[in-house]
Parts: sequence; C-alpha cells; structure tokens
Amino acid sequence: MADKKELTAREKKLLRQMYWRSFTLYSAVTPAKQGASGFEYTMMPFINEFYDDEEEKKQAMVRHNSYFNSNLALVPFIMGVTASMEKENSETEDFNTDSINAIKTSLMGPLAGIGDSVFWGVLKAIAAGVAIGLAKSGNILAPIVFLLIFNVPVQLIRWYSGKMGYTLGSTYISQLYENGLINILTKAASTIGLMMVGAMTSQMVKLDIKWNMVVAGKKVLETQNVLDQIFKGLLPLLITLGCFYLIKKKNVSLNTLIFGIIIISVLASLAGIV
Repeated sequence: MADKKELTAREKKLLRQMYWRSFTLYSAVTPAKQGASGFEYTMMPFINEFYDDEEEKKQAMVRHNSYFNSNLALVPFIMGVTASMEKENSETEDFNTDSINAIKTSLMGPLAGIGDSVFWGVLKAIAAGVAIGLAKSGNILAPIVFLLIFNVPVQLIRWYSGKMGYTLGSTYISQLYENGLINILTKAASTIGLMMVGAMTSQMVKLDIKWNMVVAGKKVLETQNVLDQIFKGLLPLLITLGCFYLIKKKNVSLNTLIFGIIIISVLASLAGIV
C-alpha cells in the first residue's frame, strides 16, 4: 500500500480548492445549520472526485448539510480530516459513514474554543495594540499593519492545518480500520459531540421566568430561583428537546417553529412571564 502521506498532484489541487472554498463557510448562515451549506460547498470537489455513483454523492451531500459551527482559522483542519474520511469511505466497502459526522462534530467545539481564544482573544488584541500605537503617531500604515499581523498567521495556519488534517486523517483512519478500533473512536467522538451540543444549549438558549408568587404585596416565591435549585438550565433544555421533538417526530417546518417561538416569546414577555 502506498504511503498516504505522499499527496498526489490531484490531491494537492483538491486541497487548494478546499482552502479557497472554505472562505465561504458562513456566506449563507441559517439559524438551524449555521455554516452547513458552506461546509458542503467546500467538500464538493472531494465528493465529485471520490464518488462515481450518483446515489453515493447525494448521501455525502446530505451528510455534510448538517449543523456546523467552528472557528474559521481552524476549520480547514476539520475539513481536511473529513475529506480524508470521505476518501476512505469510497475505498472501503464496510466503512461506517456515521463516524464521519461524529468525528466532525467532536472536533467542532474544542477547536472553536481554542481558535476563538488564540485568534480573537490574543492575536487580534496584539494586532490592534500595535496598529493603535502607529495610528496615534500619525502613521497611515496602521490599518495595513493590523491586517497583516492578524491575517498572515491566520492564513498560514488555515493552509497548513488543512493539509495536516487530510494527511493525518488518511493515515490514521485506515490504521484504525485495520486495528478494528474505528467503532470505539466513533462512539467516543459521538459522546464528545453530544456533550458539546449540550453545552451549547445551556449557553445559547436563554429563558428566565420573571413571574413570582406574591402574597399581600410581599414576594414569597421566586420562580426562577426555585427552578435553578431543582435543575440549572431546566427550561432551556426542555425548550430544546421540545423543538427537536416537533422537528423530528411531528415534521414541523423550521420556519413555523421559528415564528412560533418569536410569537410566544413576545406574548410571554408582554404578560410579564419571562
């Protein structure tokens, strides 16, 4: 078997296409899927290259049209790993396709945290500090210096991390299959992904009850405080599970759900409940 770290000319071309297409990740964001359409668009050169069967192409497109949200600087690494798994899937008859989204989801959260901290929290602050110092002295190159200090490291990391993700993925995914460890990896990745989604629920879904029990003009029960003592974040969790149930089991359209939540929220706010 040839060493999969040795990229062919065609693979190098695909990685270049992935790099440029990855800039479109958040060009068509939706509340339900965030950058899913951009991720799918970035994967299309690999899908067209690796699959000849139209049904397999459709399955791959559906696979990558699922929720995705991560830091732009480190997204190419995830894309590289995903592309290598699609290649392995096209070459391995009994490949577990669930592992593709499982690993993609498990990488999404941790790399978002690292990327946001390093690039938005540190690198941007350093670039802004240098540029502000130049601007105060009247240097007209200040904005250009800011853009260079921030973007040059980011773009280098975007390019090399994408290549690294593809080469490492090609090597280690095949080894996992040969050693029979892919199912363990898939389960572990799925668990991490579920933990990340659960954490996102508590951070992104907000609902505080303002209604309290009042007797003789005196507040005797703080509803939100009682709910927090029972289960911190109970209402956001119930709302999330309720929305999932309506979409998955009752086939309620996403637009209907969004407008329904907006209307209920406005009415509940006007009534002083939330």
